[in-house]
Amino acid sequence: MRHLQERGVVEALSRDWSRPHLQLIIGGTAALVVAVDQLTKSLAVHFLRDAPVHLVGPLRLALTFNSGAAFSLARGLTPELVIVGVALIAVVVVVGRTASTASTAIAVGLILGGAVGNLVDRLVRSNGGAVIDFIDLRYWPTFNVADSCIVVGAFLLIAVGFRRRAP
Repeated sequence: MRHLQERGVVEALSRDWSRPHLQLIIGGTAALVVAVDQLTKSLAVHFLRDAPVHLVGPLRLALTFNSGAAFSLARGLTPELVIVGVALIAVVVVVGRTASTASTAIAVGLILGGAVGNLVDRLVRSNGGAVIDFIDLRYWPTFNVADSCIVVGAFLLIAVGFRRRAP
């Protein structure tokens, strides 16, 4: 029985990856996040324009447009938010070049994809520089897939950092 319950590091995430493979993981993860984010935002604009949709408990889908940053801070400062977004993307790309594990590369890809997804909203969509949000928990500000990926990626980076420091 003992051997059935032993836990160890997942081989695919712990093995040594070459720099090109890690860059491919970052790019692939980011591209997937941008694609899913933009698809879900397009669906939200199409299906949620008239009324929100209740899913379960406090969770509903409700279309909103956020012209500010996180928690609707800095509303109406689209040019400044675009500059901050581009700077964040540049920093994430530089950090991504130092990735040494697949889990770090995935975390960086999630953050990068989320930042690019929200930047696309500000620059390409005709929302007056606003980001489309549609996931509404009612007790938390409305958010989107890109926002979720940024948060999950940040937590994953923190977890990877703590794991490396553990004896």
